[in-house]
Amino acid sequence: MQTDIDPRSLIGHTALDRDGAKIGRVDEVYLDDATGRAQWASVRTGLFSRDAFVPLEPSEFDEGSLHVPYERNQVRAAPDMGVGRHLSPAQELQLYEHYGLDVPADPAPPDQEFGRIAGEPEGGTTA
Repeated sequence: MQTDIDPRSLIGHTALDRDGAKIGRVDEVYLDDATGRAQWASVRTGLFSRDAFVPLEPSEFDEGSLHVPYERNQVRAAPDMGVGRHLSPAQELQLYEHYGLDVPADPAPPDQEFGRIAGEPEGGTTA
């Protein structure tokens, strides 16, 4: 993802798949508690749908939209992690596997979790 973008600026913007089809609206951005870097975004996939997590690396924010390099169906089929709380390391590994991504060389320690920046009342990490 572009490093000069404030992760909070993603919230409320449209997420598009690799073909430019609308996936949904970005609801929350999750930060790595160890590094403070934005790692994941939750995208509301429809009016009566759930939020699906998408990796922010290798996604791009361009022209007011989050462009993810995955098909809409793959995003919608992402494991349901729920929103509004930290992602555990095990949940993050499931997401990496779902998207076919390599686990970063410096993953969080087993007791480290990933916080969010939107809707902070539940104790997530803010940017």
